[in-house]
Amino acid sequence: MRKAAVLIMAMASPAIAQDRDEIAFVTDLLSDLQPPSFAENVEFCGIIGFDAAGDLVASPISRGDEASCFVEDDGAVEVPIASFHTHAAFSEDYSSEFPSVDDVEGDEAEGIDGYVATPGGRLWYIDTAEDIVISQICGVGCLPSDPNFVPGADGEIAQSYTYDELVTFFEN
Repeated sequence: MRKAAVLIMAMASPAIAQDRDEIAFVTDLLSDLQPPSFAENVEFCGIIGFDAAGDLVASPISRGDEASCFVEDDGAVEVPIASFHTHAAFSEDYSSEFPSVDDVEGDEAEGIDGYVATPGGRLWYIDTAEDIVISQICGVGCLPSDPNFVPGADGEIAQSYTYDELVTFFEN
């Protein structure tokens, strides 16, 4: 039954191919991290996965700076499945409504997928399978948004990107 449900979800949209419990867990986690991320203008990050009992858990939250964050895992996550991080406060100096190429490459190097929360309140999923796809799970305002966020500052934003499309976007 679980395989059938996952297949149906995958056919509905590439951004919801993951387990609904995983999405709910990450949405709650990032919703809690967004306000302090904006207030302090820093990224917060970590890893989600399963603990020794098979429960979905998050690593301790790591505090980064305005443009980066490095996970300091204490081993609470036995089986990592995805990274997560916020993108700090809104700034016209950054294209922060998208996962960056570094975000994608970091997840791919670790062999895990990723979730990214943006100042506009978007939630992105980075699927690092053979053909990397970066998809919005939900758009502007689905997570808490920075009060200073300016809609449209990053131009038109597609529902999903391939890795190559993302690289081309950031090169232009």
